[in-house]
Amino acid sequence: MDASASWDPRVTPLRDGIASRALEGLVRAEVYLDPKTLTCAVAAVGVHRAPDLASEQMDQLLFGEAFEAVEEEGGFLWGQARRDGYVGFVAASALAAPGPEPTHRVGAARTYAFAEPSIKSRASGPYSMNALVAAEATEGRLARVAGAGWMAAEHLTPIGTFETDMAGVAERFLGAPYLWGGRESLGLDCSGLVQAALFACGQACPRDTDQQADLGREIERAEFGRGDLVFWKGHVGIGLDPPSAKGGRIVHANGFHMAVAIEPLETAITRIDAAGVGKPTAFRRI
Repeated sequence: MDASASWDPRVTPLRDGIASRALEGLVRAEVYLDPKTLTCAVAAVGVHRAPDLASEQMDQLLFGEAFEAVEEEGGFLWGQARRDGYVGFVAASALAAPGPEPTHRVGAARTYAFAEPSIKSRASGPYSMNALVAAEATEGRLARVAGAGWMAAEHLTPIGTFETDMAGVAERFLGAPYLWGGRESLGLDCSGLVQAALFACGQACPRDTDQQADLGREIERAEFGRGDLVFWKGHVGIGLDPPSAKGGRIVHANGFHMAVAIEPLETAITRIDAAGVGKPTAFRRI
C-alpha cells in the first residue's frame, strides 16, 4: 500500500506525482518541488479545488497571509496556505512577493484602506479580521499599511495582542452571509467562524469541522457554556451562555439562516436532527 494514501489531501501538498520538497522522504512522488513563499495581496482570495474559479472554494487567504506555491497551472498556483495548512489552487494574480513583516492584524470585523491619509480618498477592501498588515507610518487616526493604503489605526491590533473571549469575537460577525469555504467578514462558513474567533484569541485552529473536533477536551452536554464548541456531522457552533439545564444559546454560521446567527441550542439540535443530520456528536472545551 502506498504510504501517501494515509495522508490527508487537504493538508498534504501532493498531487499527480508532484509533492512539495518538505515531503521528500515522507511520501512517494515522481518529483519534489521547492515551494515559493508568496503572500495574499488582495483583501481575500479563494483557495479552490481545481485551477478554475468555478470549482469549489475550500478555504480563503486573507490579506498578508503566506502561501507556499509549488506549481503553476493555467493562471493559478497550487500549494499550501501557511496559516491553516490547507492545500489548493489560488489565482496567481492575487499573490505577490512577501513585503515587510506584519506588525499588526486587523482587529475589527472589517476595515477599509484609503489611497491617501484621508477618509474621503478612494477606498479599497474591506479587509477582514485577522488579515496581517505592516503599519509603516501614522497620520492622525490613520496608519499607512504596506501594499494596501491607509487604515483606521484603531482597527488594527499589534501582533502578539489577543482577544480573550472567542464567543464575543464570533458575535461581531452576526449577520455576515454564509459562504462555503469563507473566512472573511463578508462571508464565512461554520468552521471559518470558529477559526476566525480562535485566531483572534491567539490560538491555532485547523480549517474543517472534523479537524476542529480534535481541539481541546470533550465535556458533557450539561457542562456546555460560553466559548465551548458543539459539533454535529459537518457543523459546529459556539456557546454563548454559562452552563444551564436548557443549554443556552449558540452563535454559528449556517445554511438554514444563510448567515451568522444566534439561536437557542435546543432549537438548533431539534432543527438539525429533523433535517437528517442527527444529534450533536461532541461538546468540547478549548
